[in-house]
Amino acid sequence: MTSFKPFPSLDFVKSIMANPSSSSILVSAQAPVLGFTGKPEHWVDDKGSSFQNPWPSWRAHTFRDMVSLLPESMKFPAPSKDSVEKLFPIRKPTWGADSVSTTNFKDKIISTWLGHACFLVEMPKRSDAASRGVRILFDPVFSDRCSPSQLVGPKRFTQPPCKIEEIPEVDVIVISHNHYDHMDTHTLQTLFKRQRKPHIFAPLGNGPYLRSLSIPNENMHLLDWWNRSRVEEYTLSVDITCTPAQHFTGRGLFDRFKTLWASWVVEEVPTNDTPGDIVPRKVYFAGDTGYRAVLEGKKEEELPFCPAFKEIGEKFGGFDFAMIPIGAYSPRHFMSPIHCCPSDSVNLFKDVRAKKALGMHWGTWVLTGEDVVEPPKFTKEECEKQGVDPENFGVCEIGETVLF
Repeated sequence: MTSFKPFPSLDFVKSIMANPSSSSILVSAQAPVLGFTGKPEHWVDDKGSSFQNPWPSWRAHTFRDMVSLLPESMKFPAPSKDSVEKLFPIRKPTWGADSVSTTNFKDKIISTWLGHACFLVEMPKRSDAASRGVRILFDPVFSDRCSPSQLVGPKRFTQPPCKIEEIPEVDVIVISHNHYDHMDTHTLQTLFKRQRKPHIFAPLGNGPYLRSLSIPNENMHLLDWWNRSRVEEYTLSVDITCTPAQHFTGRGLFDRFKTLWASWVVEEVPTNDTPGDIVPRKVYFAGDTGYRAVLEGKKEEELPFCPAFKEIGEKFGGFDFAMIPIGAYSPRHFMSPIHCCPSDSVNLFKDVRAKKALGMHWGTWVLTGEDVVEPPKFTKEECEKQGVDPENFGVCEIGETVLF
């Protein structure tokens, strides 16, 4: 039985006030929504109904930016079927089962990349009484098109490595933000039809959407930046913290910035059975984020970068494993405020103090103008340029399981 000890979100408090008879295991563990007084700087208003990026590293797109992107977007290169089959091998996921007999996996983080920004991460199995570690599914999207309609919009050039129904039992689903390539109606509805209902963590403002999928309040946990909840799964526990990122949101023409975007931290919580010499593992999921806004005629290294990532690294003391976006960065002048290019990604890797990382947000849909095989190549080059061992920050195949 999974239980939670939360620092609750504003959305959750509002839902309880609106419906005081609703039952939830969260209600008995109320704590202040904010750890400080006054309006958070990423809130546009005192109600938390709209959000903003509060750093000099952010630049909002102008109408001229949007118009100038249209002709460029018509030229985004789509890979041929033959090149996809050759360059993007897809593995049938084993979820680490093939490593169990040859690896001491009890203290390992087990990560399986399912394409784009979707990972299934299993935390270490510390207790002999536990059948497995706590499982977290990040940004699951299995639809063919990341679009309001499956008739139009960006279409996959690589397929998911398995069916949704073949994903093992998960305890938690974490959503970084509401864009269609990160939050998918069909995928979430299918996962929630299971007998064991996962708990869904999402940033502020996503309550109405999740309720439209008939997800009850007790399975819905909406957090602000720096809010945290504890997930207790039998004899194992993890803390899940919503952390900042530089991005934006919107699923239509009139809801931009109305819901929050986030990165996420997952930390092991020692139990009574945990040996004293074990250091709890920590995982970081960057979601979808930019690092700095590039301006014409300015050197990138002279421009302000988002300070949130260094703050995250300092607060948590680094991470054993990080999932960091490396793709969807061209044209640079437009994409830089919202998406990392490989040089940004390596800077982010260093800022959060990650020991190991895998690149994501590439290899699934043609969303921007760079060649689909560029991101891993340039990430390796940037690692070498910035003094990071490429063995510590690279990529894996779709469906591949890596142990950390």
